[in-house]
Amino acid sequence: MNSLEQLREAEQALLEIFYGIDAQVKHNLQRVLNAFRNHRVGAHHFAGVSGYGHDDLGRDTLDQVFAEVMGAEAAVVRVQIVSGTHAIACALYGVLRPGDEMLAVVGSPYDTLEEVIGLRGQNQGSLIEFGIKYRQLELTKEGKIDWPALNTAITENTRLVLIQRSCGYSWRPSLSIAEIEKIIHIVKQQNPNTVCFVDNCYGEFIDTQEPTHVGADLIAGSLIKNPGGTLVTAGGYIAGKADLVEAAACRLTAPGIGSAGGATFDQNRLLYQGLFLAPQIVGEAMKGTYLTGYVFDKLGYPVNPAPLAPRGDVIQAIKLGSAKKLIAFCKAIQQNSPIGSYLDPVPDEMPGYESQVVMAGGTFIEGSTLELSADGPLREPYIVYCQGGTHWTHVSIALQTAIEAVGEA
Repeated sequence: MNSLEQLREAEQALLEIFYGIDAQVKHNLQRVLNAFRNHRVGAHHFAGVSGYGHDDLGRDTLDQVFAEVMGAEAAVVRVQIVSGTHAIACALYGVLRPGDEMLAVVGSPYDTLEEVIGLRGQNQGSLIEFGIKYRQLELTKEGKIDWPALNTAITENTRLVLIQRSCGYSWRPSLSIAEIEKIIHIVKQQNPNTVCFVDNCYGEFIDTQEPTHVGADLIAGSLIKNPGGTLVTAGGYIAGKADLVEAAACRLTAPGIGSAGGATFDQNRLLYQGLFLAPQIVGEAMKGTYLTGYVFDKLGYPVNPAPLAPRGDVIQAIKLGSAKKLIAFCKAIQQNSPIGSYLDPVPDEMPGYESQVVMAGGTFIEGSTLELSADGPLREPYIVYCQGGTHWTHVSIALQTAIEAVGEA
């Protein structure tokens, strides 16, 4: 069976799942439309202000819309947030103080957070350098949360629990909303004052609820991932309890300025329109992950998540087993990208990453992981992480080349 026939078979097998995703998209879009309607969003909100960014009606209204969509008391949505890691760092530095303890409950955090915490690097002002203690609960051998350990892990000094929703560069299932809710319940039973913070990157609109709908005190993410709908050119968001959001905003700007500052550089229309489109494009990306997982499972490669398993984010991991196959896969994705299709991805050092990384990302917005991209660290067992896709048909076209390239490698 050639690659085209394999893809046609997969598409037929996934029709019912695709229909279910469309129904979820409709539900999430209704949530977004309700928020737009409730806050009377109009064309006048697209205008921005310059300089300090004081009294920006469009920005302040978008904060309120975003908070409602996320099921939160408050939110800050800012183009000054340079990445998801930056948004997370603002939240952590906003909440934590010297002597506090942070506990990561889903094993090792994503590579780019290691230097923020202080697990790698020095003299950069990491949390550990500021006297904040760090612990992590390791995953079980099956890559699952160690629930018995979590039941007794929280102390009086545990100020914040870090819950990383996405698998990141770990071979584990991404967390479902139900699992996040269970973690929060267990943590609050032990210490009601512990802040439950969710790294929500790659997870927005994957379910019909966000972590803040089920008790998370604070969440953060990137606008060049899911909630920007592939239109937003840069930025991030923080949402949750109003006092915690403001504390994080004071780390983004300065104490006394907090959420009152930050010009929007005439980006308001894109921020609103990206949020409107986000449920639909996340749905397309989810279809792409199912298609990728199904086809490569049939080819005999270990995949995470499993072909028909519910999705927790827009990432599909494939254990390719060799550097040659990893590079060949990324080259195939790049060749089928709208931007830079003539380029060959090569492994290189990336700021914040421990290993060399090979990345395919022929995207309109640099680094946009809701657009189709693929990357992986050059280390055993050579896993490629496929992300995004504005429409599943683009994913299918790219996969046809990728299947053939990996076979030849």
